[in-house]
Amino acid sequence: MKTREIITDPMNRSRFPVDPWRLVEVEPSAHDVGTTESLFAVGNGYLGMRGNPEEGRVSYANGTFINGFHETWPIEHAEAAYGFAHTGQTIVNVPDAKLLKVYVDDEPLTLTVADLDDYERVLDLRSGCLNRKVVWRTPSGKVVEIRSSRMVSFTDRHLALMQIEITLLEGGEAPIVVSSQIVNRQDGYSDYRATEQAEGFDPRRTSKFQERVLNPELNWSKGDRMMLGFQTARSGMTLAVAADHYLETENRYEAVISTTEDVGKQVYRFDAKQGEPIRISKAAVYHSSRGVPVAELSDRCRRTLDRVRDKGFDYFYDQQRHWLDNFWRDSDVVVEGQPAIQQAVRWCLFQLAQASARADQLGIPAKGVTGSGYEGHYFWDTEIYLLPFLTYTSPRAARNALRSRVIMLPQARERAGVLSQRGALFPWRTINGEEASAYYAAGTAQYHIDADVAFAFEKYRDITGDQAFMYRDGAAVLVETARMWADLGFWRTDAEGAHRFHIHGVTGPDEYTAVVNNNLYTNVMARANLNYAVSLIREMRHMDEAAYQRVVEDLGLTDDEVLEWEACAKGMVIPFDETFGINPQDEKFLYSEMWDLENTPDNKRPLLLNYHPLVIYRFQVLKQADVVLAMFLQGDQFTAEQKKANFEYYDPITTGDSTLSSVVQSILAAEVGYQDMAMEYFTSGLFVDLADLHSNARDGVHIASTAGVWKALVHGFGGLRDHDGQLTFDPRLPQDWPSLTFSITVHGSRLRVRLERTSIAFDVEEGGPVELAVRGRPLTVLPGSPVAVPLDGQGPLLPSLEGSHPLVGGRRKDGSVVQAVVPESHPQEIAEETS
Repeated sequence: MKTREIITDPMNRSRFPVDPWRLVEVEPSAHDVGTTESLFAVGNGYLGMRGNPEEGRVSYANGTFINGFHETWPIEHAEAAYGFAHTGQTIVNVPDAKLLKVYVDDEPLTLTVADLDDYERVLDLRSGCLNRKVVWRTPSGKVVEIRSSRMVSFTDRHLALMQIEITLLEGGEAPIVVSSQIVNRQDGYSDYRATEQAEGFDPRRTSKFQERVLNPELNWSKGDRMMLGFQTARSGMTLAVAADHYLETENRYEAVISTTEDVGKQVYRFDAKQGEPIRISKAAVYHSSRGVPVAELSDRCRRTLDRVRDKGFDYFYDQQRHWLDNFWRDSDVVVEGQPAIQQAVRWCLFQLAQASARADQLGIPAKGVTGSGYEGHYFWDTEIYLLPFLTYTSPRAARNALRSRVIMLPQARERAGVLSQRGALFPWRTINGEEASAYYAAGTAQYHIDADVAFAFEKYRDITGDQAFMYRDGAAVLVETARMWADLGFWRTDAEGAHRFHIHGVTGPDEYTAVVNNNLYTNVMARANLNYAVSLIREMRHMDEAAYQRVVEDLGLTDDEVLEWEACAKGMVIPFDETFGINPQDEKFLYSEMWDLENTPDNKRPLLLNYHPLVIYRFQVLKQADVVLAMFLQGDQFTAEQKKANFEYYDPITTGDSTLSSVVQSILAAEVGYQDMAMEYFTSGLFVDLADLHSNARDGVHIASTAGVWKALVHGFGGLRDHDGQLTFDPRLPQDWPSLTFSITVHGSRLRVRLERTSIAFDVEEGGPVELAVRGRPLTVLPGSPVAVPLDGQGPLLPSLEGSHPLVGGRRKDGSVVQAVVPESHPQEIAEETS
């Protein structure tokens, strides 16, 4: 039996000390430079800058990204077929304006070899700034203090502010040079070799372009301002980037500015005196478009820079702090008595702001704007993991994210037509609305994305009460997705004579089981999608005849269609196996043998990097929670006994190879009573990136996982459920936590929730009354009248599941014996066949 050990803090605290409001690094390292570039990235949902050092040396991936700014390329299938995705989309590494190279006595500052008396890098979660302090002892004996800061603005999404201050502490006078640059790294410019090379096959990484991506359109400089402009070679998108500089010093200096097609430079040469500081402030702006001429974008850059010149840097720093004060008021989750966990929680929440705050009707990439992983694509992650957080804490950002799906609806209709379906089918992965997933079995076949999108729209309406948005925009999405399900499924009479609605040939969230019949998650979510659509259309007909008639006319909706959706939902097949007393993941899932994860060598994990998909597909093994996720999202459709039985069956065969899995497992483990396991899974999700638990944080932050941390805290430990918009609480506070405090916004009212071991308290801090229930007891919380409800314990407490799967050796319904197997490769036989 394997003993579970809950590791509450896997980080190296001598290098990354605990601080509740800052991520601090006190020792640089070249060994994990890619990971720290992601961890210390700054962004706002539109513009993101990786945590590369100002001097540009040394790096894994010098990256600056604009959400949605991408290049296209033809997907070359070894064996093409009708309807396969044909155009790939990849986020572009836009020109890098972070560079502020420093030379003292003509020696460049290079962290990996520099003799440092002091070093500290800080991502400040309250100011939204990345700050660094270095005291450098140069080879010639000078001692130089260099302080720098970097901020991407939440209030002006096109703007990044940088400052560097250099002071010669010892050694008398010295020549100092600062070279501020804008460089096009996408097309090969490199000022230093990368130190960390990603080797081997990994489908999660972005492929590299072999041809030029950014074609020069403009380069210009005057005074202290420089600008470059480009158009992408295939997608035709346009971009302008510009920078202004402000110098403060009493040292004698000269300045030279120049631009070429791919590089802009503002070079300052100082005769520096000991104790006389040099301060350079740099404002960089980016404007992009799907096709607006670069000349117009350059005018926009000028206007943005002029605004910075007129208002000053301090104005934007103050605006940033004010924005974040409001963000933390609405979004903070306080874990009392757990400083390491508190720091990690706030870092995760800050990443959600950086990924979504100014996405402004764009999608939200799986890596936000912190890296190029997953090629900058939008997935279902947004709707199922991130949007619930935004809906409860930042409704405006949630609405903007939903608008991105409304904008994609025409392409989704076209995609449905290609797959011979009515309605709309949203792409599995995309930037521009077109399907970009080349492997259909784990991509296009995940039809559940339609239900995920519908779920997010309905959740937004339930929690915000934004009826106008649903009637105007959400109705079209729900109608077209419902149409797709009604057309995709089919009716069949079963052995008992019941007329049942089936959905075949789909893939659920678990990508280790592909193209199956009656996937439970898909069917449960499709049923909800159909019911949502029926309910909304009937409500509109009753509440807003004009809005209803507009939908009827625009979409050709008929009463018979609505009745059909209702029948499909009522007749939906929901698999259940009487022998094991569980819901099978799909129609044939239980007839496969189990993968023996307990005896699978570590060097064979994750499975997707070590086994052919067909090998994996033949076994009962999960990449991520599938049935378990369905039981969370549609929890009112399952009994407590089903939830416990399903969790116990699927947990031992879930690999956790997906970063989406552990947070969902934590929520259900807490609900059914496996509270130690809930904490273990929560910790795994909490430190996915901070401790690089999946060895790919170098490619960007896992945004869905950071959103899942909030879900695990609020829905898992806080016990919040919101089925049909009804708020209920059944808490599960971890044993070692004195309290958990968080805020949610419901119908415009901000409700603060404080959970302790013996009570849960509610306080309406803004807005009107909030109705809720605690373990079946209904409450109305009035503004100015906090309510505390006594708790009798924190739910059931079960011993953790240990060892091999309990049903191995048991018999299925057909009498066959369940076995656990580790597939083995046969290299000798392969070699002989080759020869």
